[in-house]
Amino acid sequence: DRKREALAAGSPIQPIIKDVGEIYSRLLDHRPAIQGEIRYFVKEFEEKRGLRELRVLENLKNTIFETNEHVLPNCEQAMHENLNETFKRLQAANGVIHRLQEREHEVRKLQADKLMAREEMRVAHCEEFMKEQQKKQAEVDEEHRKAMERLKEQYSEMEKELAKYAFL
Repeated sequence: DRKREALAAGSPIQPIIKDVGEIYSRLLDHRPAIQGEIRYFVKEFEEKRGLRELRVLENLKNTIFETNEHVLPNCEQAMHENLNETFKRLQAANGVIHRLQEREHEVRKLQADKLMAREEMRVAHCEEFMKEQQKKQAEVDEEHRKAMERLKEQYSEMEKELAKYAFL
């Protein structure tokens, strides 16, 4: 614009250029109006939005402060109390379970010992039974042998007697 004004300063066209510049700025140059609208929008946005966000941030700050000062210590205290009590209960339960396991182990050991004693008694009884059976078998065999000898003797006597009657 300055170059044009400097060139046109001494010429008769200067008033025409000035008029054309005014017409251009009034009709075609919307920058001043747009800048005013932008300033108005920014001002309204910052005032309305800024206060709303400021209230939200203030509420958030109050909530965090209250949580840090009151809720968190109460939660920590309750947690420690409950954890200590829970730990004691777990220890007691662990002790009870350990004693039950020991008793169960003792019962199993007693049952195993009884089972072994019964097995040993069964084996001893079986061996005794087998010895007795062998002894009885030997007696029966001996009795059978004696009966066989008696029968042989009896048959041989009967044969002798038969032989006497057969020749007669």
